[in-house]
Amino acid sequence: MHNFDSIKSLFEQRFGSTPTYEIRACGRINIIGEHTDYNMGYVLPAAIDKFIFFAGALNGLDHCRVYAADIDEYDTIPLTGIFQKSSRLWINYLTGILDQYRQQGVNLGGLDVVFGGNLPLGSGMSSSAALETGFATLVKTAFEFEITKPDIARLAQRSSHQFVGVPCGIMDQFASLMGREKQLVLLDCRSLEYEYIPCDLGQYEIVLINSKVSHDLSESAYEARVEECAEGVKILQQFYPAIQSLRDASKEQVLKHADDLGPTVFKRCLYVTSENERLLKVCEALREGQAEDVGPLLFETHAGLRDLYEVSCKEVDFLVDFAEQHPAVIGSRIMGGGFGGCSINLVDRSQSEAFIAAVKKAYQQAFDKEAEAYQVDIVDGTDLVKSIIYS
Repeated sequence: MHNFDSIKSLFEQRFGSTPTYEIRACGRINIIGEHTDYNMGYVLPAAIDKFIFFAGALNGLDHCRVYAADIDEYDTIPLTGIFQKSSRLWINYLTGILDQYRQQGVNLGGLDVVFGGNLPLGSGMSSSAALETGFATLVKTAFEFEITKPDIARLAQRSSHQFVGVPCGIMDQFASLMGREKQLVLLDCRSLEYEYIPCDLGQYEIVLINSKVSHDLSESAYEARVEECAEGVKILQQFYPAIQSLRDASKEQVLKHADDLGPTVFKRCLYVTSENERLLKVCEALREGQAEDVGPLLFETHAGLRDLYEVSCKEVDFLVDFAEQHPAVIGSRIMGGGFGGCSINLVDRSQSEAFIAAVKKAYQQAFDKEAEAYQVDIVDGTDLVKSIIYS
């Protein structure tokens, strides 16, 4: 676990100079709206106080020198010729950002970079998006390139698609960049129009329980879900030509054409259309200050992700089932792309410590594995913290 001071110190040790730029990149949670982003639907994320810190400076070389402190790995990125993919996934995320900026006409130069933080990898808090948005903010600053935060999110998404090979939606990058303290971001993933929803949870707080089961969204299961949803759109278009994505379809239309869709595609489409409806209900409840109404909708989402979208796993199912039986918890579900990571829970803050102790003990007994708990706050998104320009 690193903070700004330790990252800055590592930079000075490795490169023998003081960093010019300091960036704080945020992880994110998503209250509801999972796997709706690449279906052009709605999502409801927020930036949280789990960070990747970047220290960087121009080095005057024809390559970037990068040290990933959390995993103690060092690598270089040549800037001459065509950018090449690496066997290391993390370096591909950075190289893809450089590739996108070059396509934008930025005249790139060498950078020295050290990064690390307290954002757990593979937890469903989107460390990959924080890596992309933090590095993209560093590059933008170092080379004085004018680009808005929403456009950085689009750039990072293109990098994931074109260079890394992950067909992700826009939510993670957008939330990491556009988060606002004590607010949720209601994002329309088709238009990228957004508004802020106050996140007043009253007596409840957000607690994440990390199953410590890691997932890799570049694996085939995620790509299969993208393809299955696209297949559903093609089938529904035969009956409703106006449908361009599952965002345009209703749950009733999906139910009516269950036989046409076939069992697997039907389940995927039913989940996505139901999730969009649930998300709008959550927004209405929060606007009216009815935090208690949010909890049951989270349980519904988990059931959909488990049974219809089939992206849960036995470990996170155990965490959610335990939470559902605990008197302090009003809502729980798997968070993130699936296949592991965290459950997100709405917990009575007066009983949070008791819940955390109980669920960790039960999980240890069930799986001989230690879960981690995070009580998170909603904060402002990824941004430049310090820029020191020497004359």
